[in-house]
Amino acid sequence: MHMLNPFCGIDRDPRGVVRLTICNAGPLNILGSAVIHAVREGLQALAAERRIRVLVMAGQSEKSMIGGADIKEMATLNQASAEKFITGLRDLCEAVRAFPSPVIARMPGWCLGGGLEVAAACDFRIAAHDAKFGMPEVRVGIPSVIHAALLPRLIGSGRTRWLVMTAENIDAATALAWGLVDVVAPEGGLDGAVEKTVKTLLECAPEALRAQKALLRQWEELPLTESVNLSIGVFGKSFLTDEPKRLMQGFIDRKR
Repeated sequence: MHMLNPFCGIDRDPRGVVRLTICNAGPLNILGSAVIHAVREGLQALAAERRIRVLVMAGQSEKSMIGGADIKEMATLNQASAEKFITGLRDLCEAVRAFPSPVIARMPGWCLGGGLEVAAACDFRIAAHDAKFGMPEVRVGIPSVIHAALLPRLIGSGRTRWLVMTAENIDAATALAWGLVDVVAPEGGLDGAVEKTVKTLLECAPEALRAQKALLRQWEELPLTESVNLSIGVFGKSFLTDEPKRLMQGFIDRKR
C-alpha cells in the first residue's frame, strides 16, 4: 500500500482499479478533522487520474469502513467550530459523490452517522453479512445533516425518518431490503462480492460510465423535462469518443 498521506493509503492494480484505505483512524475508522481533510485531499488528487476506472473505499480494520464522526472532537465544539467541522465532512462526502469514476463502498462491521453519509455518497454499497447501520446523532444531541439528505432518494422518506429520528440500528438484511445497500456478501465473502461488482463495471465502457455517473448526479438535482433534454447533448458527445463505434461493431460482429 502506498500512503498518499498519513490517513490515506492506496493500492492500484493494472486494470485501473484503486482501493483507497482510510488508515490510522482507530479500530472503528473514526472521522476526526485531520482524517476528514486528509481523505478529501486524497480523493481530489485521484480524481484527476483518468486511468482510474473504479475506486473502492475501505477502512483499515474489518470492524468498519467508517464508524462515524469523532464524538470526542465534536463534544468540544461551539457553534462556529461545529459549522467548520461539518463543512469539512460535507466537502469529503462531496468529493466522494463528485468522483468521476464509479465508487464502491466496502462495508464490514459498523457504519454509523457520518460514515453512512460517506457511504451514501458512493455509487455502490457492498456490505458484510453481519454489518450494522444507523444514524445515532439525535442520541448525542445533534441532528443528522449534510449527505443524510441523500437518504430519502435512496430508501424513501419514511425509512429515512425512522433512521434519523429513532436512532435505531438496522442489520444487513434490513439494509438490503430497504435499498440502503446493493449487495450483502456471504460470511467471509466481502472482498469476493466487491470484486464481482468491480468486474461488472470493468466490462462497461469507461467514458460512457463517467458520463452516466455525471448524468445521474444532475438527474438528482434537475426537474424531469430538463433532465431528459440535457441528456441529448451528453448522448451526442459520447460519439466524440471511439467507444460507441468500437463496442457496437464488436456486438454486431459477435451476432453474425
